[in-house]
Amino acid sequence: MDWDKLRIFFIVAESGSFTHASARLEISQSAISRQISNLEDRMGFALFYRHARGLILTEQGELLFRTARDVFSELARVHARITENVKVSQGELKIAATVGFGTTWVAPRLYKFLSQYPEARITLRLSDDPVDLTIHESDIAISSLVTEDKNLMYQELLCRPLLIYSSRKYLLKFGVPLKPEDLDRHRLVVFNDQTMLPSDNVNWLLTLGTPPGVKREPYLSINNLYGIGKALEGGSGIACLPPYIAQKCHDLVQVLPEVDVPQVRFYFVYPRQLKDSQRIEQLWTFLSTEARQEEASSKETCK
Repeated sequence: MDWDKLRIFFIVAESGSFTHASARLEISQSAISRQISNLEDRMGFALFYRHARGLILTEQGELLFRTARDVFSELARVHARITENVKVSQGELKIAATVGFGTTWVAPRLYKFLSQYPEARITLRLSDDPVDLTIHESDIAISSLVTEDKNLMYQELLCRPLLIYSSRKYLLKFGVPLKPEDLDRHRLVVFNDQTMLPSDNVNWLLTLGTPPGVKREPYLSINNLYGIGKALEGGSGIACLPPYIAQKCHDLVQVLPEVDVPQVRFYFVYPRQLKDSQRIEQLWTFLSTEARQEEASSKETCK
């Protein structure tokens, strides 16, 4: 069995399309298609049904997918045991995070971690596509999404509100909404990729203050929270953002501050087979301390 082809097959099967797999593997769709065709020729049966919206596993493909998942998961466990025999602070840690949270919250703090552990090496993977921790695609993911996968461990890292923001430029031109119903007359900027929502309630402005079953039409849709923040900065409209992103944008002000807002929770996620990893424990201790200090500082500022 060609391990490289098997890994490509696994990522394609998990992604459901050559397009998403190409982004995760960072190779062209044509190269992926050739590898899958070669694997199918070698095994003597089709692994996928091709259709307009993506790929569906055949019965044989489903069996191979489940087997490959078990194999890669076991390899990840063995890799973790081997690397834990090295000095704790040495070695590489691969972290996966969404573009918005990773860019604005995780990345700016890594220099402090590396200052504490100068022999450590960090690879930060920023993508809004899902990451599979069971095949050692990353050691840790920081995500607001919770799955029912019993092979994963979840520790809540932080909880932040989704506040309503706009720019002074926009508010001077279109006015300040004084109550939720006023949003009917404003330009709302929302997250548009329904398959990759950073949290279930990220687009709650579309129904805030509307009658049951009524949903506003967005003025602008963007598939990245940091991109939404930059659009607001330019005067595009009103949107909800977590403070850690709004603070990285210029001239944003909070709108409708008296409204009760939803919360978004981020979790520190890692494979169950790495639960005894001291390097992961070091990173968790560092990031959770940073989250608590940020929250304490925010409360002090609000007094």
